[in-house]
Amino acid sequence: MNEILFYNLTQTNGLTHSLATQIARELGRRIVAGLYPQGTCLEDEMTLAEKYRVSRSVIRDAVKILVGKGLLEVRRGIGTKVRNRLEWGILDNDVLAWHQSAPMNRKFLMQLHEFRLVIEPKAAQLAARNGMTDDYKSIEEAIHKMRENINSSEAFVEADANFHRLILLATDNEFLSAMDGIVFTSLLSSIRLTNRDAKQNEASLSLHQDVADSIFAKKPEEAEQRMFHLLSDAKVRLTAEV
Repeated sequence: MNEILFYNLTQTNGLTHSLATQIARELGRRIVAGLYPQGTCLEDEMTLAEKYRVSRSVIRDAVKILVGKGLLEVRRGIGTKVRNRLEWGILDNDVLAWHQSAPMNRKFLMQLHEFRLVIEPKAAQLAARNGMTDDYKSIEEAIHKMRENINSSEAFVEADANFHRLILLATDNEFLSAMDGIVFTSLLSSIRLTNRDAKQNEASLSLHQDVADSIFAKKPEEAEQRMFHLLSDAKVRLTAEV
């Protein structure tokens, strides 16, 4: 479900529905989940074709897709090898989405949250400085959605993710706006741990409202501090869960 929600939030469809892309998605999920560890080789082309009941050309096309995303490399005489994570196209939306189907990875979750602590407080500052009336109206609507769905974990997570996305958009910075995939991956992974009890949503909503109020009041430094406080609170709860 998280993978589908990720695509909905990023407003992308993921890979198109051909046989090759279906196989690429299945292999990609397995690689990200660690079922094919870094440095190991996939089964040979014929074995994979028999396993998935497709032609060898479909397997070749699927491998090409994953090579393009940095997950695989093909070496003559050696086979198709899983590359080191540092070489993956980690910002690729499909790669990020496949993490939603993988088992929880503590290191990955903490790295994502550390990234958010670096990026999002500054984004809140810029949103307070550069945001326009329409931006603020959208952020307020996201807060309203959070309040409206305070007793629903799934809907609350979606509204929460959209709140953070809209702040990135309000910065009027194309590079920050392009970071929404990472933010969504972190939120969809960590919020399901930290906000599993809907009762915690009330406290979370209050912190989000504080950030929004500072942005609407055009107080950049205060918005930055409040976003840092919001994320620090989430980190404490996340650390306790993983």
